[in-house]
Amino acid sequence: MSEKAPWITYRPELKVLDCTIRDGGLINNHQFTDELVRAVYDTCIAAGVDAMEIGYKNTERLFAKSDFGPWRHCDEEDMRRVVGDHDAEKTGLKLSAMADAEKSDWKEKIIPATDSVLDMIRVAFYAHQVSEAVEMIHHCHEMGYETMANLMAVSNISETEIDTVLEAIRPTPAGTMVIVDSFGYLYREQIDMLYRKYSEAMEGTGKEIGIHAHNNCQLAFANTLEAIILGSNRADATMMGLGRGAGNCPMELLLGFLRNPKFKLRPVIKLLQEYIEPLKDSVEWGALVPYNITGQLNLHPRAAMQFRAGPDKDDYVKFYDSIVSDI
Repeated sequence: MSEKAPWITYRPELKVLDCTIRDGGLINNHQFTDELVRAVYDTCIAAGVDAMEIGYKNTERLFAKSDFGPWRHCDEEDMRRVVGDHDAEKTGLKLSAMADAEKSDWKEKIIPATDSVLDMIRVAFYAHQVSEAVEMIHHCHEMGYETMANLMAVSNISETEIDTVLEAIRPTPAGTMVIVDSFGYLYREQIDMLYRKYSEAMEGTGKEIGIHAHNNCQLAFANTLEAIILGSNRADATMMGLGRGAGNCPMELLLGFLRNPKFKLRPVIKLLQEYIEPLKDSVEWGALVPYNITGQLNLHPRAAMQFRAGPDKDDYVKFYDSIVSDI
């Protein structure tokens, strides 16, 4: 076989970010134990993963500490309790948190990077929030952080809106512009179109293109691979696909595909067996039928999540009829 074939995927510049605790926390209000968070941290280091997103930097005004675990806020004392005096140079792992536009007290809560265990802030925003997102990116950069720009729900806005966002992000110091399939709706041809659009808009800036895929239509892994084959050098994944609703691209599949000898799969498999699989006794995620339905209809999975929490959670026809009637 040709060594130039697209399945030969070794690329040393391609970096993987684990967002198990940040995205996975959306299924249990970020109430993971310190032991589990530390286990994910240790696994990322042992497996050669490049970055770990430990949670959100979101405001207590909207996410009360009485209702949400520490990984919704990522206060410095909580992070240090688990990772100690984390040093990216020593561990080879960068620590990240996500700050949402309109949901984060970023001017007060994002302290200088020299005083934090965090190395990176990922700014998440919807198209109508791009002005604030630009401010946030500049602020975090001035505080000494690496930054990424995550435009959410890209499947649900017009090409004109996408172009406007890309034009606004282009001159910012964000190192990566991420394609985010929030609803798990996109398929290969749409990933192709978006990758071309994003990469052309960022040409000459030095920015990388990232991919963050959800699994509502069981395409998270495939869409991540498509973006990588096209040239994306930043890919998100979670352990066993742990994440909101249908979940995300599974880390164990992604690392196995990348063929980079620096990635070690055994630590991930051990984590899955000892920590992630047991979570299924208390929380639910995965590409279940209600999530398939919302994905195919390009809808936020919140309705499916609410339905799965109710008494008729396995009455798929009832859910389908209710969703279709609302369209």
